[in-house]
Amino acid sequence: MEHITLLLAIVVVTALVFDFTNGFHDTANAMATTISTGALKPKTAVAMSAVLNLVGAFLSVEVAKTISGGIINEEGIRTEVIFAALVGAILWNLLTWLLGLPSSSSHALFGGLIGAAVMSAGWSAVNGSTIVTKVLIPAVAAPLVAGLAAMAATKLTYKIKADPKARATAKGYRAGQIASAGLVSLAHGTNDAQKTMGIITLALVTQGVVAPGSNPPMWVIVSAGMAIALGTYLGGWRIIRTMGKGLTDLQPQQGFAAQTSAATVILASSHLGFSLSTTQSCSGAVMGAGLGRKGGVVRWSTATRMFVAWGLTLPAAGLVGAAAEFLTKQGTWGIAVTAALLIGGSAVIWVLSRRQPVDHHNVTADDLGDDSDSGTPGVVTTAIAAVTPPPPAGSVAAVADDGLKTTIPAPGPNDPAAPPAPAAAV
Repeated sequence: MEHITLLLAIVVVTALVFDFTNGFHDTANAMATTISTGALKPKTAVAMSAVLNLVGAFLSVEVAKTISGGIINEEGIRTEVIFAALVGAILWNLLTWLLGLPSSSSHALFGGLIGAAVMSAGWSAVNGSTIVTKVLIPAVAAPLVAGLAAMAATKLTYKIKADPKARATAKGYRAGQIASAGLVSLAHGTNDAQKTMGIITLALVTQGVVAPGSNPPMWVIVSAGMAIALGTYLGGWRIIRTMGKGLTDLQPQQGFAAQTSAATVILASSHLGFSLSTTQSCSGAVMGAGLGRKGGVVRWSTATRMFVAWGLTLPAAGLVGAAAEFLTKQGTWGIAVTAALLIGGSAVIWVLSRRQPVDHHNVTADDLGDDSDSGTPGVVTTAIAAVTPPPPAGSVAAVADDGLKTTIPAPGPNDPAAPPAPAAAV
């Protein structure tokens, strides 16, 4: 570490700040459904997720190698390019967190990196084939695969047990949710923590500290793992609320199916070196689980806003990264101005977030003054609801103390529990 200059130190710190925002931005991926179904208390859930994120950071370096030596050409890339890329990624992360939108931290980083590299050295600095095969294709495939898997798993869980509304069954699935949420957290650490490892390693390569193609040094792995774990523990409560309550209402069976499906997709992709978006994978799984239960409702107004954010992430972060790189090319004063804009923009977003705070006390509240729970069912939801058999005549809906809806027959006229008939009018 004796070769680290002041600029490189600034880039490393900025990368760890991005890793921190990645942690609280993506806590919802692992714990939103677990919190919304009541399987774990909010603070317990994020603490468990933080520990497993840290553990996952040590399990693989394949994704880190994709970032450090695959997306852009290392030759000729200046350290300032990495700094500009991180500015674009951090500001997009914070903006989407303020809006409560589960966008992709990974794509924000890729967008910032691509935009800054193109501004610095032109399109030749970007490896287009790597971006297509290891970023864009997984971006489309991952949520679809996770969603279809979660839908099938949800249907299967309701068929295995004839009475899925039984309290014992619900408790069993809640225990399964805790285990599957831990698996998602572990998978998140193996994929997302490595992205920061890769970006720091790339910065080290630009300064000649390590050779091109090298694995991340141990201090990089440790610091990245700790940064994402700390961000995870603080919890991105706004996005947890959107994922847990804004997209659909999940029962424990659905939460278990969604998390297991998402974890499988993320772990498989990490093994192959695909730098996919854990956010998109988990969001797709949640929607698939919502559609897998008869009568399940997916709030398509919320989903549409989320899809728009997904589509904007790469180009928006790229534009900010390119603008930041334009400033850093001007010299020391440009780097100082870029740093000031990053700090100032982050402070403004934080102040705006305090106008309507969301934390572990109100993350599952039904009324926060937003419209996340008031989405009107769309065409798909309406079609699914149409095939749901109506409750028997004379029955009323009730909610058991375990949070699961059931249907009970209305008391007959000779039932002791029936209310007395009204007195005849005189």
